[in-house]
Amino acid sequence: MGENLTLPVPETLYATYAVALGAPIADPGRLAHDEIAARTRPPLRDLALGMLDSPMVTLDQRPADEFPPLPADLLAAYGASPADLTALDTATHILAVRAAYRPGHPPAHEWAARAIAGAVAAARTAPVIDVFTPQILAHDQLTRSLPGPDGTVRLTDWMLLPHTSGPHGFWFTTRGLARFGLPELRTENVPPALVVPWGRLLNGLARRVLDLWHERLPAGEQPLVVDLPETVSVGLQDIAAAQGTDEPMRREVTVRLRLDAPDDPVLTVLPADDGPDRLESLCAALFGAQDGRR
Repeated sequence: MGENLTLPVPETLYATYAVALGAPIADPGRLAHDEIAARTRPPLRDLALGMLDSPMVTLDQRPADEFPPLPADLLAAYGASPADLTALDTATHILAVRAAYRPGHPPAHEWAARAIAGAVAAARTAPVIDVFTPQILAHDQLTRSLPGPDGTVRLTDWMLLPHTSGPHGFWFTTRGLARFGLPELRTENVPPALVVPWGRLLNGLARRVLDLWHERLPAGEQPLVVDLPETVSVGLQDIAAAQGTDEPMRREVTVRLRLDAPDDPVLTVLPADDGPDRLESLCAALFGAQDGRR
């Protein structure tokens, strides 16, 4: 067993959001500037305006039929209402908000693109589609997800945790860490009784891994690769931080990460120690015997 996992650092990360419009905007750039200035607090306001004035952000408005269709089935699976889907289906134009930035903290490409798309959408009462997920973001959901004055966000507002059933349990794969340049986390064969606690554990682990990633990508530097530890501790405080809350208790467990699928890398999450019922033991140790089974 090695001590570190070596992960490549992407040169550039991209974010794309779509605003589904009932009519074209005469000057999308001007509207975006005005709405960001009016609706967004600093320092996010200054970040978004600065990126709008640079080549790092593009606003591409076209008739809706000139863009590839968005997957209605996935949007519905990730929470889109019938009204959302109708608004998307009847949109005459789409404004694609795209941003690019280097990996590291802050993830300016995501923060700026989401803020700009949300501000334009609020002015036009239009739905916003997070193309990465894909997911339609309600206005209050989008606003809540943006960083506050201290630059903190809830990771659970930027990441989904879909799971599917298989012959030997559930498969979990995060959907969101790739926004920041990381492979997604995956766990196979999770017993049905552990779906809820294991999902909570993965949320906390995602936050912990993202913190480690950003620590190794200091401002102004961009290495070609980053080494992350193969064994990682995840605790109740990490889970709380992922959800934007506080937790005084410092209870932790340790898991092992394995880098799989070189063509589309994922980090498979495994117990640090081999043996039967290790997932059950981890959940019980972290949440307590009763909460670790639900």
